[in-house]
Amino acid sequence: MKIVSKKRDLVNLLKPCWKGPDKIGLVPTMGALHQGHLSLILKALQENSCVLVSIFVNPTQFNDSEDLNNYPRKNSEDLAILKDLLRQEDIVFIPEEAEMYPERDMRRFDFGHLDKIMEGAHRPGHFNGVAQIVSKLFDLIKPDFAYFGEKDLQQLIILKKLTDITGSNTTIISCPIIRDNDGLAMSSRNQLLSKTERKEATNISQALFDAAKLKKQLSPIKLRESIINRINSNPELEVEYFEIVDGFELKPVSSWESSPLIYGCIAVKLGSIRLIDNYKLVNKKD
Repeated sequence: MKIVSKKRDLVNLLKPCWKGPDKIGLVPTMGALHQGHLSLILKALQENSCVLVSIFVNPTQFNDSEDLNNYPRKNSEDLAILKDLLRQEDIVFIPEEAEMYPERDMRRFDFGHLDKIMEGAHRPGHFNGVAQIVSKLFDLIKPDFAYFGEKDLQQLIILKKLTDITGSNTTIISCPIIRDNDGLAMSSRNQLLSKTERKEATNISQALFDAAKLKKQLSPIKLRESIINRINSNPELEVEYFEIVDGFELKPVSSWESSPLIYGCIAVKLGSIRLIDNYKLVNKKD
């Protein structure tokens, strides 16, 4: 694999790919790699002649400076993992902040209601920051495909909207959530949990799994109330939101017949760590 930190060096490496028939697959990450990231990279390797993994903790998507400062940074460990995974022709891009933001990015994207609900309501400006860095990467790299995990479902839907807004030729590829054996969705933030907190965190995914069973007995409104009360009954956990929404526009549903694809989406505070997850409650495509 080739490791670069400057945009000009990256462009020089990509020029042969742009001129030829090779497909470029991009896996944008903020590092602290885990099996969820690796599943994206493996899929990209299967589908592209050149795979580019970016590692950049993007400051514009953090509305909490403490969260930004505490975000795990493990570049040396990440590179060791990627060395065993990537091919000689693949690229790792690890820029500094000044490289990606030589000046303040003042762009604002209009995603309608999509960035004002759930994560957007609790993290103002977050998705605009995500759109800033992803659009920069798309413009720089010109990937044919970009791979994102379904754990960040709202982000995934917003990034598909971003390609429409910008006219990007990059296709967004969604990849399934990867879970630990106990059901917890893999996340870089899991590395910040103590052993006790890590055990408590499994209550979040278990509540989602049980929600899928309870939908036979409860309406979406009653189920939402039940899951929130259940999790909040644990003194270690605090629900920021639990919403039952359609899988296309993320609008709340009033019945299980409202959409062929319905998710339960949740965010929970565990100590100082904030965890998100989601689970398909209805999938009539199966």
